Amino acid sequence: QVHVVESGGDLVQPGGSLRLSCAASGSVRTIYFMGWYRQAPGKQRTLVASITSSGSTNYADSVKGRFTISRDNAKNTAYLQMNSLKPEDTAVYRCDFWGPGPTRREYDYWGQGTQVTVSS
Repeated sequence: QVHVVESGGDLVQPGGSLRLSCAASGSVRTIYFMGWYRQAPGKQRTLVASITSSGSTNYADSVKGRFTISRDNAKNTAYLQMNSLKPEDTAVYRCDFWGPGPTRREYDYWGQGTQVTVSS
């Protein structure tokens, strides 16, 4: 059994910052991919940022230069540092971990989501 828990979501003013965390615990196997998705009401879920076990990162154009993803493999944890937040960043953010390798997606761990609201 694997539990994935996100934390760090909050209400923040435009221009502010938040740091999201996503930690997997339990019988966690090798995690190759760690990704952050978000979904706003009435919109599709989109991939915001991802990082592989080798440290390769990828960002959606809308967050480049403002968001930074990182990971701590020893803790099976991913982080998303979000700076210069905008109202359009408002969404439920969920993390997704899978592995064991780039061409083998044998297991998938999803968190329940954390709400980020950017508003004055």
